[in-house]
Amino acid sequence: MIPTAALWALALTIFLNLPTTTTAEELASNPDEAWKQVVEAGKPRPYPEAWQTKRPEPEAVNEFHAENGKLTAKAADLAKAFYTKFPDHPKAAAAKEKEFELLKVAAQLGNEDVQDRLTQLETAALADPNTSDRERFELQVQALNRRAIAKQSEGREAVLAEFEKGVRELQKAFPEEEEIYQMILFIAQSSEGDKAKSLAEEVVNNAGSEDLVNMAKGMLKKFALVGSKPDIRFTATDGREIALSDYEGTVVLVDFWATWCGPCVAELPNVKKAYAALHDEGFEILGISFDQSKVKLDRFVKKEKMTWPQYFDGQGWGNKFGQDYGITSIPTMWLIDKKGVVRDINARADLEGKVKALLAEKS
Repeated sequence: MIPTAALWALALTIFLNLPTTTTAEELASNPDEAWKQVVEAGKPRPYPEAWQTKRPEPEAVNEFHAENGKLTAKAADLAKAFYTKFPDHPKAAAAKEKEFELLKVAAQLGNEDVQDRLTQLETAALADPNTSDRERFELQVQALNRRAIAKQSEGREAVLAEFEKGVRELQKAFPEEEEIYQMILFIAQSSEGDKAKSLAEEVVNNAGSEDLVNMAKGMLKKFALVGSKPDIRFTATDGREIALSDYEGTVVLVDFWATWCGPCVAELPNVKKAYAALHDEGFEILGISFDQSKVKLDRFVKKEKMTWPQYFDGQGWGNKFGQDYGITSIPTMWLIDKKGVVRDINARADLEGKVKALLAEKS
């Protein structure tokens, strides 16, 4: 079972590509065949393959979500039609659960038409004396998810603010729920500066999960990097001997990435664009690859004409520098100023603008 907080994170990023669903009127008269229709209608599909290597336009994403929100609601209708038509079938209870889950997905995808119906189901579940405390917690998290997502039109900060407000309310109502700290860590990872540091410290000091504590400690380790001079030395895949200290006087992007990482590959055009525009002015890149196959890495680097040095040790997530600097997700991009000092550990946004600003500084 996926933890509730993980489901919330997925709610902002998951893309379903559902086929045209069977309508309730087309539900088979044979209950076993009808159940197959319900299952097929509710199957998630992977998001478009092209989006793994090329970031889609926001309009395309919105259209994709809107259409899938409608199709998912139709799948929920089919589940309801099943348990209405075959109330004594062994799968009737499962159909009710499927209706509930599909309505939640439809709401997450922006289908406002299902809100009242979903709220009625949640209210009934909360009023049911047989609903466990754990189920009540999950129902309230789901309602929180929708409230936060409804703020998307107001921007990312509004979404996070609404989510954090709801998490604090849940923390008071369910103080023993460990997943509260998973959600707090999610907020920390989406925040910056002192706030992110404070939230990470809260997780370290209060979470019972060793994995969560270690992830939060990794975040704190990264925060400590800002203002420091990291000692990065390696022999690049092409044989060059690299020492970050030798790059003083230039601005350096340290790019933690992998060829198998879709977001890393999607970010590559922006990295190459900045490098092409600013390399002659003193912009350099050091790649820290989390690949496990040097053959694949070399082939990719050659194909993409990535001329900057690459570190490779074949350890994947056990990558030496990843371990040393608490890298828990990629792409992670640092910017190092002309004095060799880490100035930015989240350099993806407006990379070219940030590099220009650092290049303009006096050494």
